[in-house]
Amino acid sequence: MMDSARKSPAWRVIEASAPCRVDLGGTFDLSTFAYPLAPLSPLTFNIAVDLRTRVRLRPYMEGKVRVSSTGFESAEFDANRAPYDHPLGLMFAVAAYFGASGIAIEIDSASPPRSALGGSSVASVALVAALDALGHLTARGRPAGKGPAAVALTAHGIEEGVLRMPCGYQDQLAAVYGGVNAWYWRPGAGYLPYVRRTVVRRAHHRRMTRRLLLAYCGVPHSSVDINGRWVDGFAAGRHRRLWEEMLAGTRGFVEALAGDDIDAAVGFMRRELALRREITPEVLNDTGRLLAAAAEEAGCAARFTGAGGGGCLWALGRAANIDRLGKTWESILSTRGDARLLPAAVAARGVSIDVKA
Repeated sequence: MMDSARKSPAWRVIEASAPCRVDLGGTFDLSTFAYPLAPLSPLTFNIAVDLRTRVRLRPYMEGKVRVSSTGFESAEFDANRAPYDHPLGLMFAVAAYFGASGIAIEIDSASPPRSALGGSSVASVALVAALDALGHLTARGRPAGKGPAAVALTAHGIEEGVLRMPCGYQDQLAAVYGGVNAWYWRPGAGYLPYVRRTVVRRAHHRRMTRRLLLAYCGVPHSSVDINGRWVDGFAAGRHRRLWEEMLAGTRGFVEALAGDDIDAAVGFMRRELALRREITPEVLNDTGRLLAAAAEEAGCAARFTGAGGGGCLWALGRAANIDRLGKTWESILSTRGDARLLPAAVAARGVSIDVKA
């Protein structure tokens, strides 16, 4: 499909970008949890943050797909021979879904590699959107492009297939829609397995940003091991009471934040972290434990992103408390290599596309 695009005057670069996310109540979007917990109305919560992953498409050698990405060694394969178990295999799998060849894919992320902010899923969302746009430039008469839900579900389905394990949806959804949202999971109820609820309206995003802090611990996360332990333990019947309490706490957090009761939201967030640590203490590394303790001392709450085990922590609190906590976190992070504070502005805009002719 895309070889002919190399000769088309309609484009020379297509760029798509999408935001990363911080989250609370994750895991309930996995089918292992969402189906048996359906009577309890499982939900997750996330905030899209304006650390954007950008994907650029350029014409390239006929029959080839080349992928380059920050933090990885570039790779190039014949379009029909690209391995999906490669470190960049997800991107090659997305290209294969669209029948893409004769293209170079360049990925540039504002978040650190393996920082547990959803980076690979965000890149796949941006790539799905970019390749879909390219398809419409090179195939006249095709129907309208994929809508937000279709982009998210396509990216999720490809990733789940490549990883060959249950994957959640929340990374893709934050990347597509942006904003501050709760996602209510309804597997088997129809085309969409979720209902979206806007928790903080766009007009209040600036105030929400002042209540947030985000830190990279300096150590890449290893989410597969922790996620795998959660899935295996839940399937085996372990910690069911804790998971149900965690679900109730996530619901309480969402209601508190929607009602602008920041102190109650902080309380629910602290409890959620405590329950996660009871099941898997290693969700926080040494730096994470120091950051979480400092957050509580400052009247805030902290939570690891994704499945933890390194990567990032985010904090929530009153703006004045967050200002004080920022100085403490900077001091803690200053002696830990690549560790640092990251921008935490709420991203109102989800995935976006720009075609340069």
